[in-house]
Amino acid sequence: MRLIVYNIRYGAGIGRRFHLPVPYSGYLKPTNGHFGKIVEFIKSVNPDIVGLIEVDFGSYRVDKFNQAETIARELNHQVACKSKYAEASMARKVPVLNKQGNAILTGLPIVARRYHFFNEGVKRLVIEVELQEVTVFLVHLSLKFRHRQYQLNDLHALIAGCDKPIIVAGDFNALWGDRELQLFLAASGLTSANVKSQSSYPSRNPHRELDYIFHSPEIRSTAFQVPKIKLSDHVPLVWDFEIDSPKTEEIVLGYTPAVIRSPGLSAPLTASV
Repeated sequence: MRLIVYNIRYGAGIGRRFHLPVPYSGYLKPTNGHFGKIVEFIKSVNPDIVGLIEVDFGSYRVDKFNQAETIARELNHQVACKSKYAEASMARKVPVLNKQGNAILTGLPIVARRYHFFNEGVKRLVIEVELQEVTVFLVHLSLKFRHRQYQLNDLHALIAGCDKPIIVAGDFNALWGDRELQLFLAASGLTSANVKSQSSYPSRNPHRELDYIFHSPEIRSTAFQVPKIKLSDHVPLVWDFEIDSPKTEEIVLGYTPAVIRSPGLSAPLTASV
């Protein structure tokens, strides 16, 4: 199977135009074709699961269409999406902000969709999508270190009750480096798919690892890439994986099941704005 995790920055793009006439004013402008390029890239990867961070669900800057649903239609996927702000947050009442969220898309059968909210921080959403063989959690953690630590504690409590292999992915905003995630990983038993700690931010010259994919021991990596795609301020993570069959089944049946591997990316994926 193949998973892509991508903070798409609402399709607002990057570069000097994003910061004109004032810094970060690009968040208030129409996407002007950036989003279309993101859609084409995601389609070219042919993922089974897509984790999208910073998605616009229908503000004026995207002509009031839902970016997650648009990508899902192109991929023939189902959607689980929601505002990243808690129900009582003032952000839910502010134009543009009230259309900002995250989403999980998948072409695999969905057993259940669940939405959780952290107790701390402004961005609080956790999307949980249970598939037949694995449960996927998507997060976008706070920019404040203290809030991130509280959120990681909540996240650990949330995944501890799962009885299937787990994938936890998203933008962790680990501005102090991966050391701030060590306690969470030690307590959860999860492993990073990015074994070489390749950076994902900023896309023009990545030198920070802010985006992560963590997984249970039962899940085995077969390929991992960080394509040098300059369509957002983050670059995407593309991961191929397999879920190992229980060893007890092999012993009882007296044979080793055949393994079907997802094709790895044969060459680095590149694109530019």
